[in-house]
Amino acid sequence: MNAVATPGAAPNRLQRQLSRLQEAPALVRPWVRNIVLRRAVPFTGTAGLRFITMEPGQVEIAIANERRVQNHIGGVHASAMNLLAETATGMVVGMNVRDDCLPLAKELRMQFRKRATGGLRAVATLSDAQRTAMQASDKGEVNVSVIVTDEAGANPVECEFIWAWIPSGPRRSET
Repeated sequence: MNAVATPGAAPNRLQRQLSRLQEAPALVRPWVRNIVLRRAVPFTGTAGLRFITMEPGQVEIAIANERRVQNHIGGVHASAMNLLAETATGMVVGMNVRDDCLPLAKELRMQFRKRATGGLRAVATLSDAQRTAMQASDKGEVNVSVIVTDEAGANPVECEFIWAWIPSGPRRSET
């Protein structure tokens, strides 16, 4: 992780945890990062997601076209594509949400455009304005941009993810 936190904001818990990985030798750092993140979200390990880039403004995650994630025609299964895109968007939100808040997936839309070739990569990004808004309020929502690309460079699926964040403390009853 090389990028800085949102201007004017201290790094949040996830950013601080990832920055500790800089202490590991550069050669093993990606492997250690995958282990740490797969333990935090076990299903990502089951599917074999690889965390390529973890920056506050951008997260890139990859999935290989392996048997464990394939559909009946030998491509990456639609559910695995969803996991890939959802994890990328969730991680970029997680790197920006305040420590006193909890990120929650609110809405998703996926349109399958063409058959995917080989493995896939998802790149999720947040603008500086979106990141600043997440730091300014303990509640809100954000539309997270994510682009999924296959090995041929095509975009087999178009995705839209809306994430919310809410205070992480006990819920108050509404009267």
